[in-house]
Amino acid sequence: MAGNSQRRGAIRKGGTKKGQVVGSGGQRRRGLEARGATPKAEDRSYHPAARRARAAAKAADNRGRRPGGRKPEDGPEMVLGRNPVVECLRAEVPATALYVAIGAEADDRLKEAVQRAADAGISILEVQRGELDRLTANGMHQGIGLQVPPYRYVHPDDLIVRAKQRHERPLLVALDNISDPRNLGAIIRSVAAFGGHGVVIPQRRSASVTAVAWRTSAGAAARLPVARATNLTRTLKDWQSQGVRVVGLDAGGDTDLDDFDGTEPVVVVVGSEGKGLSRLVRETCDSILSIPMAGEVESLNASVAAGVVLADIARRRRS
Repeated sequence: MAGNSQRRGAIRKGGTKKGQVVGSGGQRRRGLEARGATPKAEDRSYHPAARRARAAAKAADNRGRRPGGRKPEDGPEMVLGRNPVVECLRAEVPATALYVAIGAEADDRLKEAVQRAADAGISILEVQRGELDRLTANGMHQGIGLQVPPYRYVHPDDLIVRAKQRHERPLLVALDNISDPRNLGAIIRSVAAFGGHGVVIPQRRSASVTAVAWRTSAGAAARLPVARATNLTRTLKDWQSQGVRVVGLDAGGDTDLDDFDGTEPVVVVVGSEGKGLSRLVRETCDSILSIPMAGEVESLNASVAAGVVLADIARRRRS
């Protein structure tokens, strides 16, 4: 085609009657660079193999689920939206794939997400916008999604073993009635910051380590183990038999934080701001701590209260 023969990327196909064919100038080729290894078919949400795997897992789950029970294993999670995806990548959430809609507007957040995913070796897949639409009911994905695999929990006994291997007195946190993953993430961050050895959560009726918790923990969830207890009360009693002191947090506690030693092996049990500690867990605790506060503030957010207590225990242990 006259006038286009010098255009960048123009090529001529041999054996055809057509003239110059305008190419992309290498943009498509460069756009596929540094994408990492292609994930398995069952790990790509839009792939038929992934749909079949989800259907088989759901059928197996329904066969093994007890009435009112919880499914045995959580599946992969898809984080949608440009800000949430960038925040997860900044927190080094161990994602498996970044999905980008073809034709999505390449603003600074999208560019940063692609760059961070490429640097971390996360597979970057270009998909039709309709594929991302199927992953969310409201379609608020903004042309990008990050697939996060299920978190790998440890056994509660592993937390005690971890402390003993370090020749340190165990400092653990147990969560009771904490349903907000942001509180869970903030507590994980505080436990890691003040030298704790792990967090234990109930298997049922509790927030789990989702992408939201990952993001709130600022990556601490990658360094600090989190355990799931089938029965939290039984786990606490087992730790008591191993010489660990169990203390709960409550505004009406019988022990003031100023009078608490904290240098012995201890597990701090944190209840929700509204419900507090459940009856059985409260009865299991060796003592109930209260945080002295000035003014008319009656209670603190669960993650803030945990941070205050952990900081005080860490201070006492250093001295």
